[in-house]
Amino acid sequence: MQKLDFGEKLDLIVEQDSRYDREAYHFLRDALDFTVKQRKKAKESGDHVTGQQLLEGIRLYALKEFGPMVPTVLSYWGVRRCEDFGEMVYNFIREGIFGKTDTDSIEHFRDGYDFHEAFVLPFLPEKTPARRPSSEIAEELH
Repeated sequence: MQKLDFGEKLDLIVEQDSRYDREAYHFLRDALDFTVKQRKKAKESGDHVTGQQLLEGIRLYALKEFGPMVPTVLSYWGVRRCEDFGEMVYNFIREGIFGKTDTDSIEHFRDGYDFHEAFVLPFLPEKTPARRPSSEIAEELH
């Protein structure tokens, strides 16, 4: 039997689990590559990326790639929480695209971070002190 390439395996995944857009899987694979490169730059040991490390890599990569549009893009792809990334990772594992160790668990993706805090708050302006009405300032000057 002939081995399937990434695109063919991805077709099977999307056919079996249509919750997530095909582009979300491409993003996830790119985010894993980004995470591995970041770990090498930081001289972190080991080749295996844990669920928590991948979630952090996804967060950083998404902010780098999409800026303030991250929530819109992810939502369009059907990704609304960290658990969705876990489901996608395990779809990849089932097709042999990603590997897994005995200590890996889909549970590691539960409650990773809040999407609003991770993807919206970094782009909100810092709070400034409340401005006083000009009428109050004018009264003080008299």
